[in-house]
Amino acid sequence: MWVLVFFDLPTETKKERKVASDFRKRLLKDGFSMFQYSIYVRHCSSSENAEVHRKRIKFILPEHGNVGILCITDKQFGSIELFFGKKEQEKPQISQQLELF
Repeated sequence: MWVLVFFDLPTETKKERKVASDFRKRLLKDGFSMFQYSIYVRHCSSSENAEVHRKRIKFILPEHGNVGILCITDKQFGSIELFFGKKEQEKPQISQQLELF
């Protein structure tokens, strides 16, 4: 399962830029990767694990701006077509989840 976070945060003032930057840093700290500048993705091993990260995002939401959270399956994410200009890009690698007993 993949969790995607889309956001459009205000950056007019120095304080707003700091809030937006802190939000991005907290997403990175929680294991998200930048897909595009305002889109971050994270692979989760289960829907329960995805819910944990959704709750974390809701906890760190900035006061202003728009944030969207979308969960999709590996199969849905695997059907994405990525392009850089007219050249097709490789799909992001799915991180392997290690289990320790």
